[in-house]
Order: sequence, then structure tokens, then C-alpha cells
Amino acid sequence: MNLTLITLKVTRYSDTQSILSGFSREWGRVSLALPAGSGKSAIRMRALTMPFGIVECVTERRPGREILPIRQVRQLLPLTSLHSNPLKQMVAMFLSEVLAAVLQDTQGDEHLFDFIAESIRLLDTADGRATANFHIYFLYHLGRMLGIEPDTSTHASGYILDLADGIWRPSIPLHRRFLTPAESSAAFMLSRMTSRNLNAYRYTREERNRILDQLLEYFSIHYVSLRGLHSLDILRSML
Repeated sequence: MNLTLITLKVTRYSDTQSILSGFSREWGRVSLALPAGSGKSAIRMRALTMPFGIVECVTERRPGREILPIRQVRQLLPLTSLHSNPLKQMVAMFLSEVLAAVLQDTQGDEHLFDFIAESIRLLDTADGRATANFHIYFLYHLGRMLGIEPDTSTHASGYILDLADGIWRPSIPLHRRFLTPAESSAAFMLSRMTSRNLNAYRYTREERNRILDQLLEYFSIHYVSLRGLHSLDILRSML
């Protein structure tokens, strides 16, 4: 069967085999066996399966086997800058690690697949400021796709975002998981961030990292823990 796949990460399994984790349009999260040798075929497959690649592969489902065989890999979207620009490579690596955690047991979801695929195209063509803001845009809209976006209908000027309940409140809740009024206003502005206005959001490095921390905390509260991401510190140093 032909499988349309967004590649997330490759993990070395043995001297001769690695495991490719990806998110497919047809079956959702899958794991596939990749050759780990030094031959031309193995090298080509590894080049095509770098994080945030969009490929088509030939495989088959076998009863009782969680790791699928892989016969062929073909690139579906040429990425002219994503895998050559160091900053974009780092953003792709970070978001692939996020998706590997978030999509652990996800079934096939064409809308989610299309969102991620279109986001990859956007990152590949983004300029400097859009690249720097891309992970913020992606995480906020990923939350929307997963149904955990804060309820923006509860927002009003001066209200406080309650991270635990995902709503804006007129007063401080009886717990510590909330944002200051200024941060709450900035969080509401994220709901207006689109693929067309990424350049309009001007953040300092400190602001960008603070927003990222808040997004990761929100995911950890409402979906899955995103603490301990290996690529996070490197990303912080580059943006």
C-alpha cells in the first residue's frame, strides 16, 4: 500500500535498522523499519526522512507487527530551504519532537494531516521574522486542531487567562495557573495570528521564549506533557 507520510523522527534500533516515526494521512501515527547501513539506498532513505519531510512510501500491514516494513520512499514536496537553513532545520526538529509526543496514539485524520503539511510548506518559504515566529503560530493552531484552544469568546479587555480552564476571567482564579493581564492580552492576540501576518508580530527573544513556555504549559495541562523536550534549549538559543 502507498502511505502518505509526514516524517517526525528516526531512532537507531540496531546496527542494521532504524525506526522511522511518522504521521500518515491514511493510518495516523505509524512506525516503519529503515535500513541503517552505509549503502546508497539507506543513505537516500535517511535523506528523504529528515524531520518534517512529506513523502510517499510503499508498505504493508502485517498482523501482530507494530513496525511496518518499508519498500520505497518518494519525496512528495521538494523543500528548497527547510533542510538547508539551520534555523528552519532547528524549528522543524523541535516541532517534530512536539508532534511525536502529541500524536502518539492518533488515528488517521485528514484535516490534521493537511494542516501539518501546509505548515511545512509555509515554513519552507518563510522569511526571517516569519521563521522566528513560526513555532508559536504552529503550536497555537495545533491546539485549535486538537480542540484545546482557549475560548476566545470569554475574552475582554483586562481579563485574565485561566490556563487550567482555558477561559478569560475578570478576576484571579483560586490556583496559580493563570497569566497576568498583559500576558492574557498577548495570548488573545495569538488567536489572530495567521499564515499571512506572521511578519506583523514583533517579539523580543525574551517575549518569544515566554510565549513558548506558556504554550508548552498549556499543552501539558490539557493534552500531553511537553516537558523535557531535547531540542528546546537549542531552539531558545537560536531565536
